[in-house]
Amino acid sequence: MNEFPILVSVVIPVFKGEFTLEKLINEILPLIHPQELNHNYKFKVSEIILVHDCGPDNSDLIIKKLVDTYDFINAVWLTKNFGQHPATLAGMANATGHWIATIDEDGQQNPSDIAKLLEYALENSLQIVYAKPINEPPHGFFRNQLSRAAKKFMSKFLGESFKGGSFNSFRLIQGEIGRVLAAYCGNGIYLDVGLSWIASRIGFCPILLRGELRPSGYSLLRLIDHFFKLALTAGTAPLRLITLFGVLSIFLAIGVSFYALYGRCCTQGQAPGWTSLVMVISFFSGFIMISLGIIAEYLIIVMSISLGKPLFVSTDKPARRQIK
Repeated sequence: MNEFPILVSVVIPVFKGEFTLEKLINEILPLIHPQELNHNYKFKVSEIILVHDCGPDNSDLIIKKLVDTYDFINAVWLTKNFGQHPATLAGMANATGHWIATIDEDGQQNPSDIAKLLEYALENSLQIVYAKPINEPPHGFFRNQLSRAAKKFMSKFLGESFKGGSFNSFRLIQGEIGRVLAAYCGNGIYLDVGLSWIASRIGFCPILLRGELRPSGYSLLRLIDHFFKLALTAGTAPLRLITLFGVLSIFLAIGVSFYALYGRCCTQGQAPGWTSLVMVISFFSGFIMISLGIIAEYLIIVMSISLGKPLFVSTDKPARRQIK
C-alpha cells in the first residue's frame, strides 16, 4: 500500500448554490480522509475550491460560511458572471492537487464517484477521465436528445480521443494539465476544447447520475448559444462548411438555370420570370448573410484575444448581484 495518498482538488463553480452547496460539501467530507483504491493506492480530497460566479442568489453567504468552518475549503471570488467554463478554469488555476476533479453544484453528480474516475485513470494510464452517464439526465426527452446530438457532433471535431464518449462537467484532470491550461487558455476558448489540444489520453468512465437538487440554470436558448460558441472555438470547420455550401449553391444555380431553360424551350407553359429570380436572390442572400455572421463570430473571438480581454478576473471579496 502506498503510504502517501494521491491528493485530489475538487473545483466547484457556484452560480445558484444557496440551497444545494452545503449538502454537496457534506457528501465530500468523508473523502478528506484517505480512501483505499485498487492497485495499492490511496487518495484523499486535499482541498475544495468554490468559485463564486456572481449568481442571482445568496451563494456568497454560504461560501463564506463554509470557508470559515473548514480550513480545507477555499473561495475564489470572480468580479462578475463569467460563465461556467471560465469559473471552472479559475478554480483550476488555484488548485494544488495531483488531480483536479470538477463537479457541478446541483447534486446531480455523486462526489463518491471521484474514486471511480481516479481508479479508471490509474488503470488505463489516462490524463483526463470524463464521467459517462449510464442513465438519462433528468432534463426531459427533448433536451436530452438535443444534448446527445450536439455532443456527438462536437466529438467529431475534437479528435480521436473523444470517439469513446462525450464530454461533460464531471471530469478528473491531471493537476499539471489543468493548471497549465488555466494559465494559458484565452478568452472565448471552452474548457473541453482546450483540454483536447493538450491531452491525448482521454477516457470515459461509466457512472450513474442522480436527480438534480434544483432545476438546471441552462434554458434552451442558452444551450443553443453555448453549442454555437463551442462549435466556433473547436476549429475552423464552420468556415470550411461555408466553402462547401458555396459550391453547392453554384450547382443549385446551374440546376435552376437548366430548369428555366427547359421550361422555356420544351414546355408550353412558362412560369413568371420573377419567380425564379426571387428564389435565386433569396437563396444567395440568405447564404451570404449566414456566411458573414459566422465570419463575424470568428472575428469577435480573435478581437477578444488580441485586445487582451481576460477569461476571468478574481478579487478578494464577493461581488454580489442585486437581489430582486
